[in-house]
Amino acid sequence: MADSLRTLTQTGVNGLKPAEPAPAGHPAPAADRTSGLARTTRLLLVEDDRLLADTLVRALEAAGYTVYVTAFGEDALELARVHRFDAVLLDLTLADIPGQTVLKSLRLGPHQPPVLILSGESALQVKLEGFDDGADDYIQKPFVVDELLARVAAVIRRFRAAQPAEIVIGPLILDLVARRALVDGRLVPLTGKEYQCLEFLAIRRGTTVTKEMFLSHLYGGRDEPEMKIIDVFICKLRRKLAEAGAPPIVETVWGRGYTIAHEG
Repeated sequence: MADSLRTLTQTGVNGLKPAEPAPAGHPAPAADRTSGLARTTRLLLVEDDRLLADTLVRALEAAGYTVYVTAFGEDALELARVHRFDAVLLDLTLADIPGQTVLKSLRLGPHQPPVLILSGESALQVKLEGFDDGADDYIQKPFVVDELLARVAAVIRRFRAAQPAEIVIGPLILDLVARRALVDGRLVPLTGKEYQCLEFLAIRRGTTVTKEMFLSHLYGGRDEPEMKIIDVFICKLRRKLAEAGAPPIVETVWGRGYTIAHEG
């Protein structure tokens, strides 16, 4: 992967500039330095330059991230509604709506991931407006991929440090760090997919999660099974929570999906 990453950073095209050779004894490439953080990390890349987007996806995936990519602002907002991203890399010049509109809309949502603006604009006023709109960082094109990876890792660390470590719903505690569920302090033996369903519902508590949203979240549009698999996951999740002593919290919204209602 290191050779592949070096090839990418030496292209010097479409928003990238060549990386300087690392001296002897220099720390490992950014892909290796961030891999521990990146293993369970989802990124959304919103970039309408196809060549640059492909290059960045390869570099970010080489660093261990799971990357969703789109060239359209409306699609980005829909993806952000369905998925819980750890960071968004956002170009300001998009084919349908301005990147600034996407940024402002993201800041109105229930989950507000850090946003790194990717832009060829060098004017100070544009940068200041980006920060005023809620950007967490501003990376001017052209840039070195290693610097981008370092900045992505930095904003994600700050973001995660500021997030709650758990969600409490009555006797049920979701440990968002260890990705496990406990009822009255006892571990509930959930599979990975069952836990993901429960966390997805808990984060969106009070709203209806459709089966389409579950499929997209669990499988990311790749090799998706039939929709009835969601009913199977929810059935097993309910049974295991009941066996652990939790009250029934996952409600069916007939014809739409499932929800965990707000108290009261």
